[in-house]
Amino acid sequence: MSSIETILTKSTIIDEKYSVQFFIKKGRHADTYRVKDKAGNTKFLKLFYYAKIHSTQFDSEGNIKEIEFLKQIDHPNIVKFHDSGEWIYNNNRYAYLVLDFISGETLAERMKREHSFDWYYVKQIISSVLNGLKYLHNLTKPVIHNNLNNQNIIMDMSRNVYIPKLIDFAYARNFQNSTKVYYREGLVPYYLAPECFNNVFSPQTDIYSVGALMYHLLFGMPPWFIDISNYNNDREELENAVLNERKKPLKIPNLQSSKEDSDISEFLPIIEKALSQKTEQRFSTVTEMLKAINGQFETKTIKKNNVTRPSAKEQQNKDKSKIGFSQIAGMDTLKEILYNDVIRALEEKELYQEYGLTIPNGMLLYGPPGCGKSFFAEKLSEEVGYNYVEVMPSTLASRYIHGSQEKIGKLFDDARKNAPTIINFDEFDALVPKRDSHAGSHQSGEVNEFLSQLNNCGKDDIFVIASTNQPDLIDSAVLRAGRIDKVIYLPPPDYKARKEMFKLFLEDRPVEKDIDYDKLAKLTENYVSVDIKHFVDEAARESLTKKEKISQETLVYIITKSQPTVSLNDINKYERINEDLKGQKSNVEKAKVGFKIK
Repeated sequence: MSSIETILTKSTIIDEKYSVQFFIKKGRHADTYRVKDKAGNTKFLKLFYYAKIHSTQFDSEGNIKEIEFLKQIDHPNIVKFHDSGEWIYNNNRYAYLVLDFISGETLAERMKREHSFDWYYVKQIISSVLNGLKYLHNLTKPVIHNNLNNQNIIMDMSRNVYIPKLIDFAYARNFQNSTKVYYREGLVPYYLAPECFNNVFSPQTDIYSVGALMYHLLFGMPPWFIDISNYNNDREELENAVLNERKKPLKIPNLQSSKEDSDISEFLPIIEKALSQKTEQRFSTVTEMLKAINGQFETKTIKKNNVTRPSAKEQQNKDKSKIGFSQIAGMDTLKEILYNDVIRALEEKELYQEYGLTIPNGMLLYGPPGCGKSFFAEKLSEEVGYNYVEVMPSTLASRYIHGSQEKIGKLFDDARKNAPTIINFDEFDALVPKRDSHAGSHQSGEVNEFLSQLNNCGKDDIFVIASTNQPDLIDSAVLRAGRIDKVIYLPPPDYKARKEMFKLFLEDRPVEKDIDYDKLAKLTENYVSVDIKHFVDEAARESLTKKEKISQETLVYIITKSQPTVSLNDINKYERINEDLKGQKSNVEKAKVGFKIK
């Protein structure tokens, strides 16, 4: 310990309140110490280096989020706040957080001695952790812990019994703010849900971490364990390695005895459900997971004594037939909007109804042709498995006066009967043109019918996705709150998204090992997604003719002889439309969420 440089030394007095007893641990942005207050009580003190704290760890008023969260938290399974403040020492400014001292050890420290535990002990630990999370998730402003692992659970032994308590809230976030730019350095990748690597955090990501903890406690290693020591200098490569490993079936190690196997096998489906790679297949709440552990909850995906896992061949076939969001490169912010506002609202109706919320009525996606607007709507339906209806202008055309209005009414009636339903309207500008322009009374009637049907259709579990290349031609009444609630611009994909698209489109094709995805992304600035798909297909055709693998040279040749399908003038036009719509509609999404990958 003497080799570690610490800020404070024994007997240092902090803010005239606390005397340092000894140093405990050095972190990325804070040191921790055991201290005593003026009354001689032992406390735990965390001293923050302001200069080293990442910007995302401050709230809008410049306060450290970890301190602000702990001030409002009071639960027996969570470390207890005592005091906080600021302190100037050696001309440097620090913040400090004082917590009640816990006499015990972390789970990680205990696992160094015992490696793994029996199910009865694991059940006690996990139940306590879930109770702490239940409290956090049910606060008026729900808090996501985001950093659950065996190092951040301490076993309080002050009462001669083990009481698990959650510690370290450095990465905690309010749920409504959990998808903003996120600082992931220092998080343990084995415990992170797959969506976390795209800055998507939610109650389901905490549930995934609990599943990983259960697995680790039972089998002595995290699920899908790989050696990550060689990736320390390349975070992106490390995360890709972890995600690739998770494409394999979850392995269940051989247990030491038949009794142990029998005891654990009953609960393996719970672990598998918590560790599902898709959020909607996990437990919807920690309460639901608690009930499952106590034998009070059972679904089609949890069948006692009937645990099955896919073979390697089945897993490969599943990977080749990817559906849903896995086929979309980028659009991560848009995916998260839909997850929070639509998917969760349908799956956790009681929670959302408690806050007076339903799903939004609809979303308009607009931008240049070929940016994936209609494709995204289709993949959303695959992701969630809801009833899906695709509507083109020709679908609603009628030779009779008011015939189209009747079709619109029947369309929404059928959607209500089969709810939850996603209705995807393509070329939406042709269906609801401005009534003060060239539209006649016939089209005005259709627009009025749409307005009537769109009014609060979210309450009937109908979600409308409308797409258009010409948003300026749509009747403004359609875009007001209570009808189309969200208006989102999908620009051409950015550099990182283009790079991911090449990887996605080339996956499962015979390719040379030296593909330079960075160069391909640089060569395709201002190209849209359909262009990139076309380049890959053309390169594949040419390589097939030559009976060789797809090479970098072939891809570059195809790209350099092609022109973007959307001109720079058109892109600039859409940028201007985006600015105009921002001024007209207060709830237009300010960020261009289409293809931004963080």
